[in-house]
Amino acid sequence: MIAKKINGLDVNIFGSRDQLGKTAANDIVIRINELLKTKLEIRMIFAAAPSQNEMLEHLIKSDKVDWSRIVAFHMDEYIGLQKGASQLFSEFLKEKLFNHVPFKKVHLIDGNNSSYECLRYSKLISMKPIDIVCMGIGENGHIAFNDPPVADFNDPEIMKKVKLDYVCRQQQVHDGCFSSIDHVPEYAYTLTIPTLMKGAYLFCVVPGKSKREAVSQTLYNPEITTKWPSTVLRNHAHCKLYFDNDSFNEKTDN
Repeated sequence: MIAKKINGLDVNIFGSRDQLGKTAANDIVIRINELLKTKLEIRMIFAAAPSQNEMLEHLIKSDKVDWSRIVAFHMDEYIGLQKGASQLFSEFLKEKLFNHVPFKKVHLIDGNNSSYECLRYSKLISMKPIDIVCMGIGENGHIAFNDPPVADFNDPEIMKKVKLDYVCRQQQVHDGCFSSIDHVPEYAYTLTIPTLMKGAYLFCVVPGKSKREAVSQTLYNPEITTKWPSTVLRNHAHCKLYFDNDSFNEKTDN
């Protein structure tokens, strides 16, 4: 493991995805328990993507977490898939996380394209502060489904309906979630960037060669720009990033 500070970000690089996931999960557990020393419950938001697999696998193995004091949310969801479809992020997180540990409450986004869903979920999110966000970075630098065309660092909304960028939709094929881009939904719900940035602690897990350009832009782009939405993470006081040797490429001319 290599740990360093880059543009104010706490960067950690690992030789394997399993080591990355194990360390990230351990750090999350430590933070959970520190927070529960002074709070009756904490509220967490989780990303749903294959990049999170190793972290989630190690997280559910921990016997050091009182899950009954944690309220869980997820950060985005496809619109228009059949109920129970395996590609739904709610189903992914049930399989990888929610069905394995006894959360106090799990709030799922309903991808039924209801005009009330953003309002309903926004009210749930805004009831109390978010303590921890477990997230990734997309190939186009998106965080949640805030792709470059719709990313807004000053978004007034808590959650919104968005049209997915082509690169984002193609990533879902690269990840093996869909057989072709024709099967990837064009629209989704997403928590906005300000909503995610209000989380007190961010844990950002980003393995894999396909993320190398996004990681490079996140760390070294001279601007914090919606062309690469993940650059906004530099503005967060408590953001830890976890890369493997495939995703991290040190820029030597900085």
